[in-house]
Amino acid sequence: MLVFLSACAALFLGYWFYSRMVEKIFGIMPQQPTPAVAACDNVDYVPLPVWRIFLIQFLNIAGLGPVFGALLGALYGPVALFWIVLGSIFAGGVHDYLAGMISLRNNGWSLNLLVEKYLGNKVKIVFLVFSIFFLLLLGAVFAMSPAQMLADISGAPFLLWLGIIFGYYFLATLLPIDKIIGRFYPLFALLLLGVTLALMAFMLFDGRPLYPNLSLSNQHPQDLPIFPLMFVTIACGALSGFHATQSPLMARCLPNEKNGRAVFYGAMITEGVVALVWATLGMSFYQGSEGLFAVINAGGPGAAVSGIAKGYLGNIGAILTVISVVLLSITSGDTAFRSARLSVADYFPTSKKNLGQRLLISILVLGGGILLSLFDLTVIWTYFGWANQCLATITLWMCCFYLIRKQKNCLIALLPATFMTAVCTSYILYDKIGFRLPAATAQTIGAVLAVVALAAFGFCHFGKKEKHK
Repeated sequence: MLVFLSACAALFLGYWFYSRMVEKIFGIMPQQPTPAVAACDNVDYVPLPVWRIFLIQFLNIAGLGPVFGALLGALYGPVALFWIVLGSIFAGGVHDYLAGMISLRNNGWSLNLLVEKYLGNKVKIVFLVFSIFFLLLLGAVFAMSPAQMLADISGAPFLLWLGIIFGYYFLATLLPIDKIIGRFYPLFALLLLGVTLALMAFMLFDGRPLYPNLSLSNQHPQDLPIFPLMFVTIACGALSGFHATQSPLMARCLPNEKNGRAVFYGAMITEGVVALVWATLGMSFYQGSEGLFAVINAGGPGAAVSGIAKGYLGNIGAILTVISVVLLSITSGDTAFRSARLSVADYFPTSKKNLGQRLLISILVLGGGILLSLFDLTVIWTYFGWANQCLATITLWMCCFYLIRKQKNCLIALLPATFMTAVCTSYILYDKIGFRLPAATAQTIGAVLAVVALAAFGFCHFGKKEKHK
């Protein structure tokens, strides 16, 4: 219990101290009007209460990551806790805060426009296509997973639930943000937090050891390497590129810059706590990696969620837990499609107030998501994980260039950017979706490429500095 409570305390201390340092480096201007106030259009730019924005941001960024990803990460053993804690504080929190605040300083721009501005014109088309495809991929994943879970508990056909979910996605993508998202998502977030706290309470007083094999050694039953796989498997509970596509949504609703730390950094730390709880639940309830692996191998992470919830909370509690996880997925899926619509609308000279244009773009992005949902979920999920962390890496490098341009200390973004460059390159070199090199070879090349990226960043910065002199 002491290990778990210490990890939770570390997350809160990270928020209390490190987020203040990040905020100070960024340099907030509370007196400056935010886009929500200066560009209010009652569609996407709508000032909302801070507590409501926080809950919406938390629900938007969470998705299935802090539940499914944490359970899959728990297969590696207690070492997963280190990545959740350190990743949330020094990578995920920094990533989400800077992405949100840089967007806010640029009139609530979507990520693709920010990347174009701070990384250059040459990447704009490639990144636009990559980011749109990624959002459609994510939307498809976050439609298929809950549709399958609802089909399992209701007995209704999977395709029926998939059609209902995409119908809802269409409405949520098209309507003003305060009509559905601003009104109902805070309630959904409270349901998720309530279920998480109930499970945590039962887990702490259950009497079973939380970490039956308390060791930092690799405990994965298939002996998969911790680096880089664990750092891609546990994404939304530590660092996720998807968050950078969501933060601009709330940057368009933030009433004051001083609220950014609580909304962007705070939501990431809260998600880290949820991931911490679910990773510990997986190790404790199934008493180690072997038992957890057997359940996931037989029925997927959803079966592990249902088993844990039913074991601790009974049938009614299990239904509420499944519903909260389903809502977690659906609410991230619809904001993924909304982000895709805004990315297209930001790139082309179109009025976001024009219902006809919003309708056309919404139909196009939803159509792309429906086409992707025809593919096998396992295949889509595999590619999504790597693409997600690549997006996080690109965002962190973008943040580095922003901080340098503003003559601020870029180390807060540079260190996680370099580390994640090593993770992403090693992953694609090692994994079956990539080049399938031996782990040691992939790790070595990944480390070398990360150093090369760091050197290129230094050359780009200091070279330009000398040229200006």
